Amino acid sequence: MSFRLGLTGSIGMGKSTTAQFFAEEGCTVWDADAAVHRLYAPGGLAVAPIAAALPDAIEQGGVSREALKRMISADVSVLKTLEQIVHPLVRQDRSEFAGTAAADVLVFDIPLLFETGAETEFDAVACVYVDAETQRARVLERGTMTEAQFETILAKQMPISEKCARADYVIETDTVDHARAQVRDILGRIRKVQADA
Repeated sequence: MSFRLGLTGSIGMGKSTTAQFFAEEGCTVWDADAAVHRLYAPGGLAVAPIAAALPDAIEQGGVSREALKRMISADVSVLKTLEQIVHPLVRQDRSEFAGTAAADVLVFDIPLLFETGAETEFDAVACVYVDAETQRARVLERGTMTEAQFETILAKQMPISEKCARADYVIETDTVDHARAQVRDILGRIRKVQADA
């Protein structure tokens, strides 16, 4: 039986990099954002229901994230409609992955893990974090969003202090080497418990 580890954190905290470290240590990783991309692509399972509910979001046979962003900023109720369609499909994708993946430790990279109540699906949860100044600098350095967009995303996410308090493991991503060492330590503890079981 594979150990299921949920991995979460707020935007710019280093979650994707940390997920990569778990993969390098032999874990199989499921990525919520990648699942949404699959669902939104032409032929994806979310395209037809979103086309029915939010037809303006469809461009070239797929769901346009840019169109959705514009629609949500014009009318916040669009987000609720979207979540009602997408969250069950993402859960289904995650469940299918869990049923077929074969590694001893499966890692589920889910930005809104606590916000969507998904923590009950995992044997443990790890939360990545870094101080607020570093977080802000990382996000704005990407050049993909404005400070206002960053603040909007932050406002929708549970405070990182609360995520860390609810997690079984906390990974500080202040440096690459420190984060990688913590991933190895966590996996060592998980694998020891599995071996002793």
